[in-house]
Amino acid sequence: MILQGSVKALLQLYKTAIDELIETIKDLNKEQLTKIIDTNTKDPDGKSVQAILGHVVCSGFGYIIYMENHIGLNKSRLEKIPLDDVNAYTIQLLAMHEYSEQFFLQHPTLLIEEIDNTKKINVSWGQQYDVEQLMEHAVMHVMRHRLQIIRLLAVN
Repeated sequence: MILQGSVKALLQLYKTAIDELIETIKDLNKEQLTKIIDTNTKDPDGKSVQAILGHVVCSGFGYIIYMENHIGLNKSRLEKIPLDDVNAYTIQLLAMHEYSEQFFLQHPTLLIEEIDNTKKINVSWGQQYDVEQLMEHAVMHVMRHRLQIIRLLAVN
């Protein structure tokens, strides 16, 4: 099976965003990864590069799990596990993309656009998405957190 159309485009954009994030973090050592660099935030997912990356990985798998559950699979969200090595995060980020790609390959007839709000995916932060919108969110999520990491590292 070959991915086509908007799913293929979304996954390519997702891969590009992930690759750019990996490029941003590739030279960080353990201290840079784990150091608390945002002492002002109340969000535990934004205090260190490690926390941000853990959030990105957990969310990335979570978006597909939302989709899986929406089509009747009974999947549980992943637990955030802090990693102490950039290479471990790189592996997880690439696995996150692979998991997404495999989902779409296994469900080639999945309706990705949905007008009817009663048939959209309800997410924990109160929004409703169709599959296409949730993947667009996934792409932007990686991009936003990459920029967050760049900004935080520049001032620390």
